[in-house]
Order: sequence, then structure tokens, then C-alpha cells
Amino acid sequence: MNNKIIAYIDGANLHKATTRLGWMVDYKKLYTWLYEKYHTSEAYIFIGRVDKYQKLYSKMENAGFTLIFKETINDEYGQIKGNCDADLVLYSVRHVFEYYPNKVILISSDGDFSSLISFLKEKSIEITIISPNNRCSFLLRKLNVSILYLNTQKIFLKLSTQQQPIKEKALDGDETP
Repeated sequence: MNNKIIAYIDGANLHKATTRLGWMVDYKKLYTWLYEKYHTSEAYIFIGRVDKYQKLYSKMENAGFTLIFKETINDEYGQIKGNCDADLVLYSVRHVFEYYPNKVILISSDGDFSSLISFLKEKSIEITIISPNNRCSFLLRKLNVSILYLNTQKIFLKLSTQQQPIKEKALDGDETP
């Protein structure tokens, strides 16, 4: 029997939601938690590539995550844009046909993934959504799948105060560490 459990993480959604809730994720702790709680065999973070955050990307990779980068652009206001939703959907659907996972973990609260969740349900793949936000989109909640709110795990997953980077607002307005 196949026992492939894959986690897909919307990196921007995870970062923005937990930051708004007043904490930062320790990626090593997150990887370990996903492995111990869900027995994940692979964990992917989909994220826009910005050269000045190479240290963060290295930490994520050293923690065990596979990073899938999206090219970024600056919008008319100078904000960095690198929407990874389509890439996350494409990878996960491709994995359904290539690897036949029996369970998928999605870390996002974005309703844009509702059609992906419906597809996975049609393929009889067990799904757990981990919402980094205290409010998960109604489009996901109405699909009758398991939803865990990441804030309930904050005590286990947050970056300790000794590890937290000094926040400097970047020139582009992004506050990603």
C-alpha cells in the first residue's frame, strides 16, 4: 500500500498570516511537526524568489523543505508580486498522477485552492488543511475536510525570541525576514 503523504505550503500565505497574528514560524520546528504528526514523506514550500532573502531560503532547505520558486516582479507601487498558487496546484495535480499520494496536507487559508481540494477528494485522497490564519476561507471550509488552525500549534512552532531577526522594513515595503 502506498503511504505517500505530501505537504504543500503557500509560503506567502503562511508568512503573512502568522506575522499578522504576531509570531514567526520556526521552519525546522514546522518540518519536524509535519513529519511527526502527519508522517509527511515530502514537504514543498511555494515562494517568490527575492535574492536578499537567500538566508531564509537556506534555512527552509536546511530544515528539510523543498522550495519551489516563482519569479517575482514589482507592481506599480513597488510591492513584490510572485503569486505561487498556480504552481502549487500544478505540482500537486502532477504528483497525484506520478506518485499517487494517499494524503495531502495543504498549508494555506486561500479559497483559490478550493478546486484543488475538490479534485483531491474526487481522487479519494485524504486531505488536511492547515490554516495559518485564524479564519480559513469559506470556500475551503465548506468542502468538509479536516482543518487545523496553525495558531493552536503556536507554542510548538514559533521562532523563539532569541532567534527572531531584527525587523527592518525593506526598501520594497516587504517585511519578510
